[in-house]
Amino acid sequence: MAQPVVIGLAGGSGSGKTTLSVRLARELRGRGVAILSHDAYYLDRSDLTFEERAQINYDHPGAFDNELLLRHIAELLDNKAVERPVYSFVDHTRTEKTVTVVPSPVILLEGILVLENPELRSRMSIRIFVDCDEDERLIRRLRRDVRDRGRTIPSAIEQYLRTVKPMHQQFVEPSKRYADLVVPRGGHNQVAIDMILSRIRDILSEGGE
Repeated sequence: MAQPVVIGLAGGSGSGKTTLSVRLARELRGRGVAILSHDAYYLDRSDLTFEERAQINYDHPGAFDNELLLRHIAELLDNKAVERPVYSFVDHTRTEKTVTVVPSPVILLEGILVLENPELRSRMSIRIFVDCDEDERLIRRLRRDVRDRGRTIPSAIEQYLRTVKPMHQQFVEPSKRYADLVVPRGGHNQVAIDMILSRIRDILSEGGE
């Protein structure tokens, strides 16, 4: 099996990273695609109380277990399956469940801060930043937090103002400079999707980088 193509997909919360990942995976389903979400690799905080976990800044680079993620990427690149953690956004902690991720020709690594970390960047063949208007990102995040994560609108807004926005300005937005391609409109930008797919296919046909 040729060396897999690792594609990093970064961008602000609610920018459309997941939508773009799903679109790419669907287009490449005949090739074999593994998706690793940075959100699954939050540090295990089960030793803390719920109240203590709720106060953690989850938008800071230090909130992630990058050591485990890097080990999993290395194992996938070595043609070994990994057990990806499952994280509960309701309980703010890692669950006891895992999801088996098998080696695939294409690995999509998505998350707000995947381009911020130099070790993660070094594993990527293609680095993408999904750009989106701030107001639209906020609306998408509020809808998701209320619908999927059991939050109230006031609590979601408080978190956005306390950590999401300042961390975006300090860490996420500056990581755009590391991108090979900046994609506005995320998974709805067909021109960008076609360009990315073309580059992926070129790399795969060359036997990886």
